[in-house]
Amino acid sequence: MPSLPVVILTAHGTIQSAVEAMRAGAYDYLTKPFDNDNLLIVVNRALERALLSEEVDTLKARLAKPRGIEAILGESSAIQALRSAILRIAPAPATVLIEGPSGSGKELVARAIHDGSPRRDGPFVAVNCAAIPAQLAESEFFGHEKGAFTGADVQRRGKFEEANGGSLFLDEIAELSLETQSKVLRVLQEKEFPRVGGSVNIRVDVRVIAATNRELEAEVGGGGFREDLFYRLNVVRIRVPALREHPEDIGIYARHFLARAGELCGRNIPQLSDEAMHMLTKREWRGNVRELENAIHQAVILAPGERLEPADFAPSDRPENARDHYDPARGLAEHVRSLGREAERRVILEALRRCDWNRTRAAQYLKISRRTLFSKMEELGLESD
Repeated sequence: MPSLPVVILTAHGTIQSAVEAMRAGAYDYLTKPFDNDNLLIVVNRALERALLSEEVDTLKARLAKPRGIEAILGESSAIQALRSAILRIAPAPATVLIEGPSGSGKELVARAIHDGSPRRDGPFVAVNCAAIPAQLAESEFFGHEKGAFTGADVQRRGKFEEANGGSLFLDEIAELSLETQSKVLRVLQEKEFPRVGGSVNIRVDVRVIAATNRELEAEVGGGGFREDLFYRLNVVRIRVPALREHPEDIGIYARHFLARAGELCGRNIPQLSDEAMHMLTKREWRGNVRELENAIHQAVILAPGERLEPADFAPSDRPENARDHYDPARGLAEHVRSLGREAERRVILEALRRCDWNRTRAAQYLKISRRTLFSKMEELGLESD
């Protein structure tokens, strides 16, 4: 370990060897016979210095990483409008609802809002609501007292308590059960709650920033989301654009992800050929910025050379455009029917992905019955997907 402090202890000490040891980076140089108490003091000081050095390195790395509005990359009009909205929203104390497709950078926007607010020195606690089992949600958000339930061996703080004095980011909030939604609503209204198994209310000062990739108005209309919670969250709304809405920023993102991937992989940062850059800008990135980052990271890991070509990137899962070209042998009527089937397949597949393959929600989103959705999935070969 390069940061491990070195203390030299020798029975053959000389001034020359001591000077050489200190020049080589030793923390201290002791000679025999030695005093035990003195040795312990030297070792403890060496460890304290190592810990301090580690904290300084961590702080430097944190400061070197872009924060706040500087972390929102892009020069398109869509991104400039997004940054402008963040600058207006951040200083206000209001609850924020962030909308946008998966992988578009909603958590990055939430962090920028926090970093630009008076709460910037407080904690930023992010919670993926979709990853919390319903039976554990109350304990996760509000904590629990020792002995509150089987397995509660110690007292535990919840996410609201951890975020006290800062911001709580509730990602994918539409995934919360109606019961949990009602309890989150109560905390937003009362700003206090008891831990599970407790009787004393804990007051918190938390700014809530929520995010979703779904249309909450539609969820409210379908009974999947509480209307009162929606209005409590929707004090200020901000939308993160999909990557297809600002493709001119793909080059900026690609170069940024190349540099990051090169550092993480410990190799020279490769270059993108003009052909590869053209391919990246023309590809349909359904997973948005996250998919682009993953594709570049994979290419950096697997590419044999220092220059990335189109062949170094995994092929897109988008259906081939060859189906869109007219084939005289098939005739106009069959060509139009084929285009219609392919368009229908893409819309249904996108709806299923947006709803995490929950067929009930996808049917509601498409405004068709579950039976119709199942029939179309079988007809279009989506069951195997």
